[in-house]
Amino acid sequence: MVNNNQKDTPLAQWPEAAQTLVALMHAQGEVARLSEREQLISSLLVSVNAVLWAFNWETRQVLYVSPAYERVFGRSAALLLADYNQWRDSIYPDDLEYAEQSLAEVLHKGAVEDREYRIIAADGQVRWLSDKCFINRQDELGQPVIIVGIAEDITDKKHMETELQRLATTDVLTQSSNRRHFFECAHREFEQARLQGTPLAFLLLDIDDFKVINDSYGHPEGDHVLQRIADCGRGSLRRGDLFGRIGGEEFAAVFPGCAPDMAVQVAERLQQEIQRLRFSHEGQTYGITVSQGLTSLTEADASLDSLFARADAAMYEAKRLGKNRIVSA
Repeated sequence: MVNNNQKDTPLAQWPEAAQTLVALMHAQGEVARLSEREQLISSLLVSVNAVLWAFNWETRQVLYVSPAYERVFGRSAALLLADYNQWRDSIYPDDLEYAEQSLAEVLHKGAVEDREYRIIAADGQVRWLSDKCFINRQDELGQPVIIVGIAEDITDKKHMETELQRLATTDVLTQSSNRRHFFECAHREFEQARLQGTPLAFLLLDIDDFKVINDSYGHPEGDHVLQRIADCGRGSLRRGDLFGRIGGEEFAAVFPGCAPDMAVQVAERLQQEIQRLRFSHEGQTYGITVSQGLTSLTEADASLDSLFARADAAMYEAKRLGKNRIVSA
């Protein structure tokens, strides 16, 4: 007769062999679940496009680095785990000191989340990283100090920021500083000159009869003239001088540390380079001239506006006197 209550018999009453079999089956199930979890974690780590890492501060040993390291750095994870200097050697030389100092800050801050530095990947490309790090402090004395972090490749973001900055500060047509950026930089140079007691010169330049060029040859040709003027400005001015397009056909320059006589020489060189320019439109060749107003910082100047006003008046005086000349004020 079959015992219908056998399924309710306690495990302790089962034969030893049956108990062993059940235990093995249970263990096998746990191993399978653990294996599934391990595979899931491994898949997640492979798919995450950021470098997860763990570092023993005292022994200077990288304890763990995720698979993304080899994609971002283009270097062997095994070599990094064997030698911490693999990380140091990959950092852009100008950023190495900052990268190491900011890593050390985590010891007293607990976390450093604003680290950004460059690396040189194995293919020679320079890449930007945002590398956040946190310290795992152990309450028990003698426990190792472990720093963990996550490094994200932000190269595309940095390039976008650079492009947005360029667009915000650059005149699109001439690739010179636009009006807002030029005057921001000019105000800084003015304050610096006043503080240090160093000379400063301000120049305004306006293309003579520019409307005639647009009316005779068309606006595309006028744009070309503006671009060539900007090229002359970049080529004729000294290193550290400011140059920008501040109006339709009007440009401005600031010469930091430039005494009045030297400023005249720079303006004359620019004038000569512009006079040498030649343009051709439908077989017709023509040249252009400019009128310049130049002034220098005095003790009475309380703001950049004073220099701008004098240079502007001098430039219009140059126009009144027949154009194609420099008037100093």
